[in-house]
Amino acid sequence: MAGQPQQSAAAPGEPSAPVGVIGVGIMGGAMVRHLVAAGFPVVGHDVDARAMATLAELGGQPAASAAEVAARCPVVISSLPSVAALESVVSAIAARPGLTRVLAETSTFGLRDKLAAQARLQAAGIGMLDAPLSGSGNQAAVRDVVVYASGEPAHYERCLPAFQAFSRAPHLLGPFGNGTRMKFVANLMVAIHTAAAGEAFALARKVGLDPAQVLAMMTDGAAYSRSLAARGEMLVADSYLPVRTMPLDLWRKDLKAITEFATEAGCPTPVFAAVVPMFLSAVARGLGPEDTAAVARVSGALAGLDDAGSPS
Repeated sequence: MAGQPQQSAAAPGEPSAPVGVIGVGIMGGAMVRHLVAAGFPVVGHDVDARAMATLAELGGQPAASAAEVAARCPVVISSLPSVAALESVVSAIAARPGLTRVLAETSTFGLRDKLAAQARLQAAGIGMLDAPLSGSGNQAAVRDVVVYASGEPAHYERCLPAFQAFSRAPHLLGPFGNGTRMKFVANLMVAIHTAAAGEAFALARKVGLDPAQVLAMMTDGAAYSRSLAARGEMLVADSYLPVRTMPLDLWRKDLKAITEFATEAGCPTPVFAAVVPMFLSAVARGLGPEDTAAVARVSGALAGLDDAGSPS
């Protein structure tokens, strides 16, 4: 269900209604930029003053609160860092729905949290899509993310023009919750790929291979993956700031949610279980604010390499 971006996310009779964006971080900021470029008026809010300044620089209209966004926008898209933030936003919208008809929630949270948010909004007469994104921050910057939307088809159709503006391929995956289920399956693979790439580069350095040549050969051969494409240059430089994909610290909630999801499904995930401690170790080493690819430092340390990637 992908296509070229249309010029409005409004329902019939709302030809120039703005799109709301709550959470203007790496992903939300990319959404704002693409929506504005496609001709959408955008009203946004973030609790961080720097993000609000970025919103204005991108051409969005800053709102003082999530409630103000809801009061002005039929379609609101949220990109949030925590369940607490989701609960706060949903409470604000439910208490003062204003024009909002649909909230498209693009963050990665546990399914129970998404379902609780949906129930709260339904009670206030507002629809919700579970619509996590597949792709990194640098992919979002070039409109190369995929939307895993799930929920009512009518809600999806209302949000589709906005999805088309900031994503490469929006998809409707069926009943509410299937988007999160798909995102967990996809992120399980991303976690494994990222840790495996870090381990491979540690081995390459240990045996004296040139990291730049290693990346070139992997890119040209069977070891290539989108995860490697997104993080390969950082692995070559062994430098993980500025963040290009997602801060490593945010993976803690994803790892916990995926583990719980697989456990509840009764599906053993031994390979994923092996990489979880590597991510947690990286955070414990103070690498949380750095890019996800910084998990490679754990493999490097185990291999006896220093932070410059040389034998210590």
